[in-house]
Amino acid sequence: MSEPTEMTTHDPVTVEDLALVIEELEQYRERLLNETVTTAQRAKLSKSKAMSNLEPILAQIDNQLQILRDQQANLSSTH
Repeated sequence: MSEPTEMTTHDPVTVEDLALVIEELEQYRERLLNETVTTAQRAKLSKSKAMSNLEPILAQIDNQLQILRDQQANLSSTH
């Protein structure tokens, strides 16, 4: 597995950097969702119960993704 990309405050953020972070966060979201559903099935929990516990986390991820996409769009329009 690859290491997460680390940026310092001194490095200018590029559109490519944002695209990479967005892709990694989307993959993490998908993996989290899939693993949670699979684990709930193994534990014989209802999918709705598992999803109700997961929804706040998914909402936070979705919010961060939107922020990153907005930053990417703003950066793209300025270059």
